[in-house]
Amino acid sequence: MENTSVDVDQPHSMGTTIIGVTYNGGVVLGADSRTSTGMYVANRASDKITQLTDNVYVCRSGSAADSQIVSDYVRYFLHQHTIQLGQPATVKVAANLARLLSYNNKDMLQTGLIVGGWDKYEGGKIYGIPLGGTVLEQPFAIGGSGSTYLYGFFDQAWKEGMTQEEAEKLVVTAVTLAIARDGASGGVVRTVTINKDGATRKFYPGDSLQLWHEELAPVNSLLDISASSPDAMVS
Repeated sequence: MENTSVDVDQPHSMGTTIIGVTYNGGVVLGADSRTSTGMYVANRASDKITQLTDNVYVCRSGSAADSQIVSDYVRYFLHQHTIQLGQPATVKVAANLARLLSYNNKDMLQTGLIVGGWDKYEGGKIYGIPLGGTVLEQPFAIGGSGSTYLYGFFDQAWKEGMTQEEAEKLVVTAVTLAIARDGASGGVVRTVTINKDGATRKFYPGDSLQLWHEELAPVNSLLDISASSPDAMVS
């Protein structure tokens, strides 16, 4: 018989959906919450949006360990930068620090990042930092395994000058769509909205998300399935 056991010692990967969107006044970052170890879900409610400063956050994808250590270093350097200058670091400075660490260690790191935030000089900005350490300023950025399902959706749905409500709705809808199609994305949806008034986190439980196409509604157990439909368990 073929051995189908799961190797739980594999490196933790955040086989992920991460999104950053600019709107008229700030940015919205969003992510799912599934962290996997091979085919095993190691954490179904992880937080992939990490605070770097009061006004800058980063979405993490790829290797969980790699993305966490890069985020920790960037946060440390930004803290020192803020003390030296006596004012908060800009989004561009944060993105360039992440880019520098990713590029200088590109042979050892497997992580893609989206840095987003607001500063008084340039307003809301989104920077994508894919594998290898390139930095790209973009009106919106998507990353992780779920992003392959979203490029056409964003080409159609994203528009210049969105309101905060429109941007938040777009991000939640996009992450929900990726969760429906990508087996490595799942769990809950978390968002962070950053503007001149600060950062606001929001949480969307998995059972409150929109269902797409052939998705089944969430249930508590197999007994609920069999009780609602006697033929559901018949192969």
